[in-house]
Amino acid sequence: MVDISYPQYGHSSLSDLVPSVLGGMGLDGEANVLGLPPSQRYVVMLIDGLGWNLLQTYASEAPYLASLAENGGRPITATVPSTTSTSLVSLGTGLPPGTHGVVGYTMAVPGTDQLLNTLKWNTAVEPLVWQPHATVFERADQAGVAVTTVSRRSFRGSGITVAGLRGGEYVSADSAGQRIAYTAQAAARGERSLVYVYEGDLDWTGHRDGCHSAAWRHQLSVIDAFVARLRAALPSDATLLITGDHGMLDVPFGRRVDVDSDPRLRAGVYLVGGDPRLRYLYTEPDATDDVAAAWRERLGEDALVLTRDQAVARGWFGEVDDRVRPRLGDVVIAALGDVAVECNAVFPTEATLLGWHGSLTEDEMLVPLLVAG
Repeated sequence: MVDISYPQYGHSSLSDLVPSVLGGMGLDGEANVLGLPPSQRYVVMLIDGLGWNLLQTYASEAPYLASLAENGGRPITATVPSTTSTSLVSLGTGLPPGTHGVVGYTMAVPGTDQLLNTLKWNTAVEPLVWQPHATVFERADQAGVAVTTVSRRSFRGSGITVAGLRGGEYVSADSAGQRIAYTAQAAARGERSLVYVYEGDLDWTGHRDGCHSAAWRHQLSVIDAFVARLRAALPSDATLLITGDHGMLDVPFGRRVDVDSDPRLRAGVYLVGGDPRLRYLYTEPDATDDVAAAWRERLGEDALVLTRDQAVARGWFGEVDDRVRPRLGDVVIAALGDVAVECNAVFPTEATLLGWHGSLTEDEMLVPLLVAG
């Protein structure tokens, strides 16, 4: 039986982290629902692909992170889908996906037959139109907090950065040494400071080599040393928070189902989006129930196959705004077993990657919240 972890929006999720930071600073109107230690300087480091279960499994490869997990660390939940774009925008806005509207790696642009690829932001949709809500970083900046994002030069001005992480200063840092030095400098700014720093190499390695590979374990060890050195470089009064955007699991290549492999699976579907572990199927008029039935028969206990209304009613995306609802698939397929639903005609890279995430299993949904004070 697969353990499912439903998102804990408003209580113990990524969307609660940065608002809790502002609450920990004592800013008016901000609640510290995660119970973070009070501080006037916080550094929030997000390690892409660092799941709580993986950290527990490979604690010996990451002694510093493991020590933080053992001494006050705990898991919180990612978003649904448990995927980078959605989690990062929830982190930055403090909102669930159904409100901010970045509801997956790819999703339909309502009123068109186009997909928005949120990692490439490959359509004419303006990020500020797609996600108009103010970010928590903007709130902090307006309250006089010295806010800084330290991340790769290529991410400056990207769709996701503008949509969900805007506010304060952006400092480009492409090497590990730059990220440590510039984060330490930013943390010392002003009377109160908030620094967000991103690390993406663990996720990159896991997708290509698998999250149980020697390459992944070596990368985890490298990141562990990075975090320890970063903590040592920070001002003594700064609090370092470490989290992830999702976990990961390996999907054997023989356990992939291509939507185009059987005409019965493609019947009534005009567009495929989402992630291989949480697939969105956009259906022709009046075809939703038939599409859902065909996929339930094909996947059985390996997946939850729900209509959009059913998934929304279960609270997977939090409160869903009317403008966001059409971006969700008419049918939502959440993988539970070690399976993935691919669409190789549209996303050929999917067939080449071993590690995946996106669904509601504990391996994918639980991420660490570690505090190094």
